[in-house]
Amino acid sequence: MSMFCFQCQETANGTGCTIAGICGKKDDLANMQDLLIYLVKGIAIVHTEARKLGIKNSNADEFIVNSLFMTITNANWDKNDFFNKVRNGLEIREEIKMMIKKTGAKLSNSSDYVNWYGESNLEFESKAASQEVSILATRDEDIRSLRELIMYGLKGLAAYLQHAAHLGYKDDSIYAFMQNTLAQITDDKATLEELIGLSMEVGKYGVHGMELLDTANTSTYGHPEVTKVNIGVRQNPGILISGHDLKDIEQLLEQTEGTGVDVYTHSEMLVANYYPAFKKYDHFVGNYGNAWWEQKREFESFNGPILMTTNCIVPPKASYKDRMYTTGATGVEGVTYIEEQEDGTKDFTVIIEHAKQCEPPIEIEKGEIVGGFAHNQVGQVAGQVVDAVKNGDIKRFFVMAGCDGRHKSRTYYKEFAEELPKDTIILTAGCAKYRYNKLDLGDINGIPRVLDAGQCNDSYSLVMTALKLKDALGLESINDLPLSYNIAWYEQKAVIVFLSLLYLGVKNIHVGPTLPAFLSPNVTNFLVENFGVGSITNTKDDLDLFMNVGVS
Repeated sequence: MSMFCFQCQETANGTGCTIAGICGKKDDLANMQDLLIYLVKGIAIVHTEARKLGIKNSNADEFIVNSLFMTITNANWDKNDFFNKVRNGLEIREEIKMMIKKTGAKLSNSSDYVNWYGESNLEFESKAASQEVSILATRDEDIRSLRELIMYGLKGLAAYLQHAAHLGYKDDSIYAFMQNTLAQITDDKATLEELIGLSMEVGKYGVHGMELLDTANTSTYGHPEVTKVNIGVRQNPGILISGHDLKDIEQLLEQTEGTGVDVYTHSEMLVANYYPAFKKYDHFVGNYGNAWWEQKREFESFNGPILMTTNCIVPPKASYKDRMYTTGATGVEGVTYIEEQEDGTKDFTVIIEHAKQCEPPIEIEKGEIVGGFAHNQVGQVAGQVVDAVKNGDIKRFFVMAGCDGRHKSRTYYKEFAEELPKDTIILTAGCAKYRYNKLDLGDINGIPRVLDAGQCNDSYSLVMTALKLKDALGLESINDLPLSYNIAWYEQKAVIVFLSLLYLGVKNIHVGPTLPAFLSPNVTNFLVENFGVGSITNTKDDLDLFMNVGVS
């Protein structure tokens, strides 16, 4: 096989992509991503040893987080970015090794992770295509499964850490943990039991990472507010911003003010409409379109430029490729990249001037959607919610957070939402909500039946909401709540949310539309037996199962 990748839900045949990625990733790009991860492990090994000697290298911290983010599904499609990144990583690794040598100490690890070196792109490609860099280099299926479960959790955590860092919020203890963990998963002596324990630790730090980002977002932009978001268009030229990074939309709104150019959000950037800091901008129109996978149609009809701030990029069509721009960890060959300047700012002038030359967006829908139900907002109406539970008006809550995707089987989530009893509430975060957030599902005593907390990282908000309800109802465990988890997953940020929920003791999580291909049968059985993890079947049987939990 020319490559191997099974990190996303849509992987070929539910087992792994071996010729090219279902996502559109070619084998040479997939292999270069594997090489970057291989190098990241080497940097983590030497930096972990350096930390024990009191040596810290902030460039290594930033490099590791950014590199993990770059290799998330649908983030970066530019092979040249990976050549440059590997070259930079080798410099950082060698610099740390030299710093260790100057103390008189010696590296205890002499593996290829630490010692491999290359200079040319040809050497990089040769190494990237070698068997030792491949995921399949780990022969034991269960060890490989747990190593990748941990790796994908760390990739998701890295995404959240990079967003927090953009707002000036960092936690060295999380960086140190990530690097020590990356070093540990290269150790062939690590047992299954040790790797299982390590995966739970990843969940623990996942909670810390999401809490850090929540603090960064709310301290900078205020707590999300319940908001009616316009989904129609105006007659000015516009810029469409997609992804997750709130710092990027802040700067874009500042720079477009007074230019006659409107700004619209797309997919997971919808959450920006809920933050009070952004509501002062009259040219911030609302949201355009749906989840990431529909962008080829929606980007074409938008007419104006599109700024991709994070992953969720589908290889662009020629009809709008010249209108696409990338920034942060993202990249597409032939697409203009917006660099971050030394002071941490970005200059979006080229996008704004481009927008002025474009036609206004074509309207694809009208109306409003409601969101902004983060933990602070729900806390303000907790008494009302608790009363509705106690008097029987609300029978059950369903956490339907996570990612959307292209598989036809995902119509399940729309049907499930439509068939839920009218005395149930949906708690959601992430782009999975686009399957049902525009349906007229009504309310219960004025409480909307779909409570959208925001982005995938705002699953933290859903956990905080559940804990507040547990305390308000006088329950001992979060698992005693009338609450079921029916979560859709697609990529690695869903993995860190999953591990975080397991760490918090949440049981009986159902994951769909398929279980991850990287979970071996034995690892899957462990999750089933110890946490009650399950898959989805069909809406009728699943509803019967969920609604009868705890009923004798």
